[in-house]
Amino acid sequence: MRDFGQSDDPRVQAQLDRLAALSLPQGRLGLDTIRALMARLGNPHCKLPPVFHVAGTNGKGSTCAFLRAMLEAQGYKVHVTTSPHLVRYNERIRLAGELIADDPLADLLEEVLDAGADLAPSFFEVTIAAAFLAFSRTPVDACVVEVGLGGRFDATNVLEPEAIAACGIAALGLDHERFLLAPEAGTPEEPMARIAFEKAGIVKTGVPLVSLRYADGSNREVIAAAQRAGAALAMQGEAWDCAAGAMLTYRDAQGALTLPLPALPGAHQSANAGLAIAMLRHQERITVTPEAMAQGLAAARWPARLQRLVSGPLTGTRTVWLDGGHNPQAGAMLGEHFAGQRLHLVIGMIAGKDPRALVGPLGPCLASITAVPVPGHEWFAAEAFGPQAQAAPDLPGAFTRIPEDGLPVLIAGSLYLAGEALRLNGEMPG
Repeated sequence: MRDFGQSDDPRVQAQLDRLAALSLPQGRLGLDTIRALMARLGNPHCKLPPVFHVAGTNGKGSTCAFLRAMLEAQGYKVHVTTSPHLVRYNERIRLAGELIADDPLADLLEEVLDAGADLAPSFFEVTIAAAFLAFSRTPVDACVVEVGLGGRFDATNVLEPEAIAACGIAALGLDHERFLLAPEAGTPEEPMARIAFEKAGIVKTGVPLVSLRYADGSNREVIAAAQRAGAALAMQGEAWDCAAGAMLTYRDAQGALTLPLPALPGAHQSANAGLAIAMLRHQERITVTPEAMAQGLAAARWPARLQRLVSGPLTGTRTVWLDGGHNPQAGAMLGEHFAGQRLHLVIGMIAGKDPRALVGPLGPCLASITAVPVPGHEWFAAEAFGPQAQAAPDLPGAFTRIPEDGLPVLIAGSLYLAGEALRLNGEMPG
């Protein structure tokens, strides 16, 4: 399965095979295992430069991309860990601006897996332990850390307050319901409030918590989490705001900034950029000037999020867009972005998701729907996407079924499918 990754390097592959053999014991929640693993490794998470910790359902990866780009525009060296990877496992660990190389990755995974062999850690716990161990051994100025799933019990939440410059919460939505909405005493019953409760679980005492503005129930959970932790909350609409027109206008108590629009396409990226700016402006550990923020907005790149693919082996000369979105919030964003246009949709969605999440909002735009398998996963057949959907055996097969009528093509429905599209088109994330 692409979750675990494949590598052309035999030493890396040997460790990825060990990762693939790990399983999370059913019903296990909490941070005890990751804490025990980190202790055996010398607690490297306590030896990091200022960390920007980002949770959310949609947009957290883009927010991390903006943070990285702005920090690097200031001249800082930055470590980054994000998930999932699209093509290569190495994408999960970026050291001082570069993806980790195969030889040190193999050594690192072997060290962590050996240290935790009797702890039964999960795939993600090993990955985060490896990332933080690598981060601790290469001096830089800052780290950007994306939460994997939820927040409260995510392995990245092993981070201590002393290491964190700011916590951020991006857009909220329903996803991973099996885990994040599992019944638990003392947690909110309303689904979106529960999602907010889980995401806000990354809050730390004395660390600024920066968030977007949500519906009332979600707002209440974020506010309550900050109050319980004794953390200063900077919520959009209260402590800061951001609006997009011809330029991006940002305001907070320090004043107003007029900045270029984000290079990442999609109106929703202005909110993610605003969150990144607010996280930088509401902490005191590291300085980033408005000039560096402007440069970062223009330089940020984040693959498989409304990415226009280049002409290549898969796309030929067609106009092809790629997005890994798979939940209703992503569908709404895509529907808004492509409103008034006609396009062909190539969709692959893993079982357990909502097959109408994308085709519903995109419905008025769709000239055709072609459903394909998601490599390495159970997936929805064509009939799940409506009576007009046709089936294809794979992405190349889908392109042979789409008429050459000049309309753009959108590949969407799964980040795993997006990774396959990038691989087939020769666009390896770097």
